[in-house]
Amino acid sequence: MIGKHQHASRKIGCAHPLYGKTVYIPSMDFAAANLLAAAFRSFGIDAKVTPPSDARTLELATQVLGGDECYPAKVTMGDVLKIASQPDFDPKRCAILMASSDGPCRLGQYGIYLRKVLKERGLGDVEILSPTDRNGYAEFGEISGPIIRTVWRIIVASDILRKLLLMTRPYELERGASDRVYEKAIQSLAQEVENSCGHPSCQIKAIRKALLRARSLFACIPENCTTQRPRVAVVGELFCRLNTFSNEDVVRKLEELGAEVLLSGMSEWIHYINFDETFRLKLSGQRWTLVMLGAKVRAHFQRADEEFLLKPFIHDFVDQPHDDIQQILDLGKNYLPYYAVAGEMVISMGAAVNLARRGIDGIVDISPFTCMNGIVSEAIYPKISGDCGGIPIRSLYFDGTQKALKRELGIFMELVQGYREKRLENLVEPPRDIDTDGGRVLHEWEPEPGFAEGFV
Repeated sequence: MIGKHQHASRKIGCAHPLYGKTVYIPSMDFAAANLLAAAFRSFGIDAKVTPPSDARTLELATQVLGGDECYPAKVTMGDVLKIASQPDFDPKRCAILMASSDGPCRLGQYGIYLRKVLKERGLGDVEILSPTDRNGYAEFGEISGPIIRTVWRIIVASDILRKLLLMTRPYELERGASDRVYEKAIQSLAQEVENSCGHPSCQIKAIRKALLRARSLFACIPENCTTQRPRVAVVGELFCRLNTFSNEDVVRKLEELGAEVLLSGMSEWIHYINFDETFRLKLSGQRWTLVMLGAKVRAHFQRADEEFLLKPFIHDFVDQPHDDIQQILDLGKNYLPYYAVAGEMVISMGAAVNLARRGIDGIVDISPFTCMNGIVSEAIYPKISGDCGGIPIRSLYFDGTQKALKRELGIFMELVQGYREKRLENLVEPPRDIDTDGGRVLHEWEPEPGFAEGFV
């Protein structure tokens, strides 16, 4: 029962720019994409997830791309072109949700190039949604605030469901049981998101109830818990590590080779974006501005929502690293300083050290072929591995042409097993303190006067 908020609603009206249109959402992550579509529908906006990526996806993308684009751009472009090739496709009633980004990543060019391709094919009426706080999320109009907060809750919820799946699937006695529960949990949560009232309080309570039901379903799956598997963490570029088509389902392959996998989720990236925003505002002398206040308020509510959704799972995720982003970045700043570099690579550096300290047996870094984040990270990992007792770290690049992935993973798992045996026998020294503050207290780095000159 929803209670006093049961009549609260935020359905859009006919004057809204998305009224009467279908929003298509590229499926970077299966759970998040389906829940995001449900979120749009809860505001009265028709929304669908792009069909599963396949060989046709790459075939269509190859026809319009030059070959220098990163693999996520190819997958996303092909999935959109599959929709556009359908007989009943109406460009005037269609919108594509396309993420954007500043900085060195080519993600910021995805939407621009997609517009160009669609226009050349006579489909210029298709609307490309690239929401950003720089324009106040203008594409969403009056529902921008509520929908952005809903998106954050969905990201946290999808990360929780993925953790439950990856904690259960390696030990299931009935093959496929965990995947079935996972899909059922996503459907149930999507219904809650779509049908709950528009008030933030009852919405988040409905999401948490659905997550608790999912936990009960996972708990009922018969498991073989006699042997603890080696634990392997997967980090790296966001799209490629979460999109099973792009990474050729590397998590499942690792499980088949005997691993239990921890996969860095989407919420980690959002926390990093928030941190980087406030850091650069300080760097440019905007410590006491309305922009800074807005960033702080947004981060406050996001942390509060995350804590509310995660609180019932404290004991379930006791072995799942979930540390403050500042702490993670501090752990990596001697290898790649976050105040001089941006992107997934600075997270990966700190995460690798943090994971080694927490007893992880191996780390896999996933990136698209030619991705700068992956190339820089790969160059630094040998130093981190040496400082952290020799933990195996393997960088993998994907472009849709892998031929010997399982053999490479098999070799990696042999190293993981050897490292694990030494660690359990206390033959591996624990990672030494490598923080700039002598391994004692972590402090927020403050720029020296004049540091920003010529930099911002």
